[in-house]
Amino acid sequence: MLLLRRFAIALVLSVASLVPVWATPLLLVDRDTLQVLYAEDAGQPWHPASLTKLMTAYVAFEEIAKGTVTLDTPVTLSKYALSQAPSRSGLKVDTSVSLEDALYILIVKSANDMAVAIAETIGGNEANFVAKMNDVAQRMGLTATHFVNPNGLHDPRQVMSARDLAVLSLYIEQSFPQYMQMFRTSVVRINGQKLESQNEILTTFAGAIGMKTGYVCASGLNLVADVDRNGRRLMAVVLGGSSGRDRNERAAELLLKGLSGSASGTGQNILALPNAVGAAPVDMRPNICGKSAAEYVKAQEAAFPMGLKGQPSFLTDTIAAVEHVATDLGRVRTGIVLPRPRPAHISAFPVVQDVAANTTTEPGLRPGLDLASNPGIPYPRPRPVFR
Repeated sequence: MLLLRRFAIALVLSVASLVPVWATPLLLVDRDTLQVLYAEDAGQPWHPASLTKLMTAYVAFEEIAKGTVTLDTPVTLSKYALSQAPSRSGLKVDTSVSLEDALYILIVKSANDMAVAIAETIGGNEANFVAKMNDVAQRMGLTATHFVNPNGLHDPRQVMSARDLAVLSLYIEQSFPQYMQMFRTSVVRINGQKLESQNEILTTFAGAIGMKTGYVCASGLNLVADVDRNGRRLMAVVLGGSSGRDRNERAAELLLKGLSGSASGTGQNILALPNAVGAAPVDMRPNICGKSAAEYVKAQEAAFPMGLKGQPSFLTDTIAAVEHVATDLGRVRTGIVLPRPRPAHISAFPVVQDVAANTTTEPGLRPGLDLASNPGIPYPRPRPVFR
């Protein structure tokens, strides 16, 4: 074993002279206490890729709660929406699905055309919807986050950190638990198609309940994974994986360390974990899609061989896939009026204020939140301890 480890280290060092090797962000959070059990570069700005769709979904959930749209609102695929790069829904131009089915397709298939269609339906156009996304990010205190589009197709200005992704995921679960079934679904069936999730943890790791995968060349392979097992509720965030195997096995390793107690905590609350505000996002393109990609992947495999052929794996469970059947509404008759005009955007939770002005002493809240001006608003908080 020692000789194998020395060989792996030597291989990584030799490849490092050819391509840059990045320490990819890793984060493990206890969803009950909000305690950080493990963190590595968790505040580093990163290209989120399709993890962007977590915010797209959150904005949709918030607008449903406000009554500007409903789960039955038709979402129509415009020519512009269908012009987005894959992955796509497979639906035709001007056909529609309900917003509920659109959200399932968005989350499960990670369909880029559906993200734009949802944005156009809720915001009137993509730019208005993206403004809502950035407004939510500001209200959540996601200081390493900026959105340019609703689907995560690469734009150098679109960034998040592992810390921000964890906080956003906590908001989804705590504010809109009724929609968590969407994130644990692995298959959507529509028009004879079987749209499948890339989140293999859902069917290979007992207790997995979501959340989302993402990939573009500049980001590597990203994952947010929630697990409920043996009374523990954990979340792992892995960014910049060199392959689906690498991403999934690293997330499973983090989760197992949390479940076993070997990752016992850093003493930090996720809300207080700092971001590297202003730092440049890492560009993984040379390592993932460039000329050096093959060498980089080999180095990563040598350093972390779990799940490779002939190697042990952390993903050994067999879980039945959760499926959802969606309905193609065809061409919805023109003239149907959606709720208009949309009411002004109203914050659903407090705005981040100057830390010096904070007087809140409620346990678990992030310093700098002015709750006095907006009492009773839910915020990610530790679950109470029952004795």
